Amino acid sequence: MIPIQKVKDIIVRHDNLEKELSSGKVDTKLFAKKSKEYSNLGNIILIAKEYINFENEKKGLEQILEDKNNDSEMIEMAKRDLNEMESKKIKYENELKIFLLPKDEDDDKNAIIEIRAGTGGLEASLFCADLFKMYEKVCSKKKWQLELINISKSEAGGFKEVIFSVSGNDIYSYLKYESGVHRVQRIPKTETQGRVHTSAATVAVLPEVEDVDIQIKESDLRIDVFRAGGPGGQSVNTTDSAVRITHIPSGVVVSQQDEKSQHKNKAKALKILRSRVYEAEKRKKDLERSSNRRSQIGTGDRSERIRTYNFPQGRVTDHRINLTLHKLDEFLSGEIHEEMNQELRLKDQNIKLESLKQ
Repeated sequence: MIPIQKVKDIIVRHDNLEKELSSGKVDTKLFAKKSKEYSNLGNIILIAKEYINFENEKKGLEQILEDKNNDSEMIEMAKRDLNEMESKKIKYENELKIFLLPKDEDDDKNAIIEIRAGTGGLEASLFCADLFKMYEKVCSKKKWQLELINISKSEAGGFKEVIFSVSGNDIYSYLKYESGVHRVQRIPKTETQGRVHTSAATVAVLPEVEDVDIQIKESDLRIDVFRAGGPGGQSVNTTDSAVRITHIPSGVVVSQQDEKSQHKNKAKALKILRSRVYEAEKRKKDLERSSNRRSQIGTGDRSERIRTYNFPQGRVTDHRINLTLHKLDEFLSGEIHEEMNQELRLKDQNIKLESLKQ
């Protein structure tokens, strides 16, 4: 049972924000934040009002049932309405519980995704490229903006590593469930005896943070510049444009050399470094706060084997929720990625709801 006052607080907050935003007197620095809060409350406001009205409507129906002067047809109708209302109440209560769950402070942030080829040699680098293409298609389908930050290519069109950012609405809340080890089982093109090989790639999803999210002192950074490598000939950079930044307290190191400009390489490197340091500090706090978080989905543990892509069987299996979809091609094309993400979110919410009862 949700305390009625909490539901009333939602309605009051929504009404106050509506008045404040329509007054035109909101501080410009706070306008975007308050507009987003108002929009989020708008997704639950009708349910909150229905939930409040439930008790009054319930009393009216119960009075009809208790009045012996009413005919049987009216009583049956009241019974049906009451049963329907009870079902709606349970549904509304669950939606309100989910809405009232403590939010991950990073859910509304953009994300930086790092994919690295793991065990499996050349086949692992090809799988790394396949995963990048999958996320490209997911972003295109959802009309999110993807920006390539760094890429290290291997033979045959594979990637040793690829780093990119994704921008849009509530990006991290969706993509955080992708962190972990992704495993592929398939027959490589170079395999002459038709044997299935297993390879892996690691995906790290970091919230993209700004200077206001984490304070990094200039004195804590060591910045080295060097000449970027290249394929030779005219493509070789003859200036020291590549940048390596070390965050001395944490030991986090980021190198960037994709751009011809040292300034642009430094900006990209700092963007990645901020997110890595922020994530490391957040992970440390989470572990200190509660061991229960380890059981939650979407904690970003990169060592956890989360998903297997089996090509001979045409299936993709998520091991955290024991969900198998026999639609591998559609999944890799981004068509049914949402289906698995919804199940992951639901499981995560259920775990959090259970933890609230303890």
